[in-house]
Amino acid sequence: MIVTVSPNPSVDRTMRVEALPRGEVVRSLRTYSEPSGKGVNVAVALHSHEIDVLTVLPAGGFAGTQITSMLAAMGVPYLAVPIAGEIRSNVSLVEPDATVTKINELGPTLDRAEAASLVAAALSSIGEGDWMAACGTLPTGEVESIYAELVVGARVRNARVAVDTSGEALRKVLQYGPDLIKPNASELAELTGRAMENLGDVVDAAAELRQRGARAVLASLGSDGAILLDDSGCYYGRAPVDSVVSAVGAGDALLAGFLAGGGSGSQALRQGMAWAAAAVQHEGTLYRGQGVPTNVEISNDPDRNRALKEPCTDWYQPGECPR
Repeated sequence: MIVTVSPNPSVDRTMRVEALPRGEVVRSLRTYSEPSGKGVNVAVALHSHEIDVLTVLPAGGFAGTQITSMLAAMGVPYLAVPIAGEIRSNVSLVEPDATVTKINELGPTLDRAEAASLVAAALSSIGEGDWMAACGTLPTGEVESIYAELVVGARVRNARVAVDTSGEALRKVLQYGPDLIKPNASELAELTGRAMENLGDVVDAAAELRQRGARAVLASLGSDGAILLDDSGCYYGRAPVDSVVSAVGAGDALLAGFLAGGGSGSQALRQGMAWAAAAVQHEGTLYRGQGVPTNVEISNDPDRNRALKEPCTDWYQPGECPR
């Protein structure tokens, strides 16, 4: 069983456009809406591969009703925690060359009781040996301790927790020893205060985050692939694709495949890379199991000097690096 938690879910509306000039009227060529939030994306990918999964999320307002209706229609098991505020509605603008401009709302404000209910719902759903994937940004309100409470509570239940978040939320959860974190190059740079220009930089940053508490690090590097550093070793994975339709949600597919593959070691990385490569070849945020490629390359001796095609050098400006 894998339980996913999205403290700040959303209904994502995607619009495909010919171009995106500033200050002009832009007409959408195609528009569609999907349930989203990182934990929701992970759950949809797992469900599409018939993996036993439950997604836990707060739901309030019209968008809250909309997201639960969408999940029900897709057959994805969910547990919705009622809140007073309305969850987010986000917009993605996709250009023909796969450039994506995202407009994300902040999300609702959760009071302490609502945050506690979300944590309790998630922890009551896991058992010994299960994985929990706690993913995404935190909403506003009394929510700072959500990820720490999930990690500590899961450990009491002999379950494991993967955390995929960023900024202060990621920095603070390290001390509680999450079983896995999934930063990207920008987040590695922000946490360590160092530029990410080659695989060696990524490996060193991952090693530092393990020293600071994370038990394993799965670093997603976009078109550069991924690095895994855990008790079994250090691995580099890549899965070349002919064309990218949309990279939105690829990191969530990577995490879903990795957990479905066991959550550790080279074979889990292989499965994660395959799912991520498949995800970028389809439009939308959600990966639903279409066309998993087999041309995944895994190395247990990464070339430290291999330059990143998407380096992160402006680490002193969080959020400014390629993601």
